[in-house]
Amino acid sequence: MQEIYLAGGCLWGVQEFFKYIPGVTDTEAGRANGTSNTTQSAYDGYAECVRIEFDEKQISVTRLIEHLLEIIDPYSINQQGQDVGLKYRTGVYSRSPEHLAEATQYFQSRSDANEIVVEVLPLANFVASDSEHQHRLSRHKEDHFLCHIPWDLLHKYR
Repeated sequence: MQEIYLAGGCLWGVQEFFKYIPGVTDTEAGRANGTSNTTQSAYDGYAECVRIEFDEKQISVTRLIEHLLEIIDPYSINQQGQDVGLKYRTGVYSRSPEHLAEATQYFQSRSDANEIVVEVLPLANFVASDSEHQHRLSRHKEDHFLCHIPWDLLHKYR
């Protein structure tokens, strides 16, 4: 199994969407690439993201990124839907140089490459979210309106 970390605004929706993608074997909501201050009230510099465990025989990094682009605005800096701020930036993070090279190549090959603001960076650190934030929209469907991703799109691959 491989791991990649995808940031696409509010982590609740990103996790709810990706857990149904064929080839994804596990998801974990959390935050990536911030400073060491991880108190409840401050996750300095972190991006809300989801750790995606996937079977590389079933799905590629490129395909995972294509799925990410289904649920984000790749031209928006630090905002997805109603969520605004540095923690809502979009990104692709990994410990694997091969994953990062594939992501970079994919974005550079697009006709809109100069407009895309999705970060592609090595994973510096990851802090898992508390259990109340794991699979939040599966457990609290009434909260789906808080997410920038339409409910029907969240379950497109269910």
